[in-house]
Amino acid sequence: MVDKLSDPIGRLMGLRYKSHPWHGVFLGKDAPEIVTSFIEVVSTDTVKYEIDKDSGYLRIDRPQKFSNVVPALYGFLPQTFCGEEVGEYCMQKSGKKNILGDGDPLDICVLTEKTIAHGDILVNARPIGGFRMIDGKEADDKIIAVLSNDVVYGHMKDISECPDIVIKRLEHYFLTYKDMPGMESNTEVTHTYGVQEAYEVIRRSMRDYQKKFDNLGKLGF
Repeated sequence: MVDKLSDPIGRLMGLRYKSHPWHGVFLGKDAPEIVTSFIEVVSTDTVKYEIDKDSGYLRIDRPQKFSNVVPALYGFLPQTFCGEEVGEYCMQKSGKKNILGDGDPLDICVLTEKTIAHGDILVNARPIGGFRMIDGKEADDKIIAVLSNDVVYGHMKDISECPDIVIKRLEHYFLTYKDMPGMESNTEVTHTYGVQEAYEVIRRSMRDYQKKFDNLGKLGF
């Protein structure tokens, strides 16, 4: 995928202005095997941060209702979008109907042995699998990756190599992190999939992004 937004004018703009984490950061020339990930939330955060799509700054989305925290680095893949192709793949694999992409960048959680102090950072990661998560009628896939060169997790090539307890903790978090007083959750994880399906979800989200934001590469600053 050609990095239309930062080559070459965008790169020059980035020297003077902070790039928007969703649109101004390149996913990487080796994607989907190695991806640049923008991290919003780390394992010590007791509130859920989320990118403000207009400004590119982090915004407090909500405090966590319970004491559980995400057992990984959590964020999204720049220049991805969960749209028509992601929704179609979810329907194909889950057998469900009328599923749409959730209209957000593709989520990713990155496993590492290190304690990272804060979010709002970029990391290089290698996808090893993911969760096929459906929120209502929307595909809300969670790519699972390992931090590049991590001592404990860095050798893993597929989610089958990851300890079961790590996967269960991640799944529990994603099934409960949207719980709010007086509101019912309508999320489910239909499948845990391996690295090849993760690659396909990422590729589709890249194509969905190109379709959705094609004009961004034609603005001519």
